[in-house]
Amino acid sequence: MPTPEATTLESAGAVSVTMDDVPPVDLDISATTAEASGGRARRRVPTPLVLIVAIVVAFAAGATLDRTFVDVGDDADSAPVGAEPNAVQVAVESASERAGRAQAAADEFLVGTERPAATGAGIDVAAVADRVGPSTVTVLSAVDGFGGIGSTGTGIIVSDDGEIVTNAHVVEFAASISVLLAGETEPTPAELLAVDTGNDLALLRVDVEGLRPATFAAPGSTRLGDEVVAIGYALSLDGAPSVTRGIVSALNRTIITASGALDGLVQTDAAISSGNSGGPLVNANGEVVGINTAVARGSATTAASNIGFAISVAEALPVLASLRRVADGEERREGFLGVNLDDRTDGGLGALIVAVQPDTPAALAGVENGDVVIALDGAAIQGAAGLIAAIRDLEPGDVTVVTVRRGDGVIDLAVELSERPVS
Repeated sequence: MPTPEATTLESAGAVSVTMDDVPPVDLDISATTAEASGGRARRRVPTPLVLIVAIVVAFAAGATLDRTFVDVGDDADSAPVGAEPNAVQVAVESASERAGRAQAAADEFLVGTERPAATGAGIDVAAVADRVGPSTVTVLSAVDGFGGIGSTGTGIIVSDDGEIVTNAHVVEFAASISVLLAGETEPTPAELLAVDTGNDLALLRVDVEGLRPATFAAPGSTRLGDEVVAIGYALSLDGAPSVTRGIVSALNRTIITASGALDGLVQTDAAISSGNSGGPLVNANGEVVGINTAVARGSATTAASNIGFAISVAEALPVLASLRRVADGEERREGFLGVNLDDRTDGGLGALIVAVQPDTPAALAGVENGDVVIALDGAAIQGAAGLIAAIRDLEPGDVTVVTVRRGDGVIDLAVELSERPVS
């Protein structure tokens, strides 16, 4: 299979630091996109138009997602869901159940109900910083055996009894974690409750009561062009967090990082730097619209300016609710389709099926080699990375409508997902 065009991003990153020394301004580790053996690549566009940026991951960048879906074949006796007359209706009902799960997840957190009020003066940055600053913390991780070297990122308080969310790449390999709360001079030990490297989120807890949790924006309320503010401990600088202003440049972006495929991202031109990882991107109401996670950097041949990415609340809240369940001892299970993917080379959108594993949900539903997946439950699929991320966000037993282009026709196939095997 052809190797995809290199597309790189830098995690909004944990800043690597030495605990006894002044932290270096820049300690980036380069990494290219995954090889195409299983299709974890971004969509290729014609060479004259390709944007080449360097994927630079921070110190604790997380485990790389494998790119090939491989199944253990435990669904060999299942009936092909796509062959049932009412399969699409079953999928619609399953989608309704998933929407209910998403709403239940949102109900676990403080979520706003109204859009930011429009004002002629624009966003009041000082007021937003005053509101969100007490809910923003420094996250410090240390790794044994590396001379005290660790990483610094940002976190968001999500409950008054000490729950904090940050990026998985900030803390994943940490031997110990501590948090510096706003206004405090001494760090507080933190416990890693659960981590989801694929979605680049982690849930921490500190033994402190009476904290001020952040308020999340209502999922779906963010619009293109909304003014936003990014808050975080950029470059691990002393004192209060850095505050930068910008707009929502795009919605529903999909990118590849060293820890996996991320979809449903908010793109912003607000300045985001190493150390901002895990920090809030907030609207004019001081509500969190996303969790800062990555920023694009230019290469020797192309420019990439003011392109940052945050995990949207619509994507983050269900994952955070899932991490809470994992912390309580419930195992997190990911949906599994059972295909090998590549990106299209003709400039079109969608994920190309290059292999269908036998006795998997995809095979049982009638997915074929050469099909191009153009939508999942009616939502457009931009490329292989988008399909990978979307499937992993679902759960075993979910029925999803996979829309494929086959030859000159378009076909809807209802697929009942199984549990992703341990690789």
